[in-house]
Amino acid sequence: MQVKLALAAKRLGLISIAALSLATGLVYAHGDVVPQSVDTSSLPQLGTKWLDANPYSKGDAHAEALRIGTSAYNQNCARCHGLEAISGGMSPDLRKIDGDCMGMADESAKMACFKEIDDYFLATVRRGRVRDGRVYMPHFEGILTQEAIWSIRTYIETRREKVD
Repeated sequence: MQVKLALAAKRLGLISIAALSLATGLVYAHGDVVPQSVDTSSLPQLGTKWLDANPYSKGDAHAEALRIGTSAYNQNCARCHGLEAISGGMSPDLRKIDGDCMGMADESAKMACFKEIDDYFLATVRRGRVRDGRVYMPHFEGILTQEAIWSIRTYIETRREKVD
């Protein structure tokens, strides 16, 4: 009887160690999510009111926003969403975030779709994503500036999958 109890305790201990190892691996699956600062001083400053659309998609500041956004993405997003926005399956593939919009023939419907995706992107980055108490994406509001977040969006826009 004592031998059976000892074996059962040993199995329980091994199962506990395995479960703890798995849980630890899942906790660290998103990597080190401590945000890295982003210097946006070379961009036009946007103020405190959050804009509804990416001001850097076009215009004079586009190239600088793309340069900053590429670096900011690699420092803050790539560990979960993949290098060059190519997901390894753990997090959404950001090249496809507005894929449904790309194939639209009606220009006004296409612009409305892009606006909806910008709203989703901004809400997700600012507030993060939590489900059942688990953090799937940390919040970045108060950590990254509006200029940094829109610069990252500018980079992601250049990574869109081409629609044939």
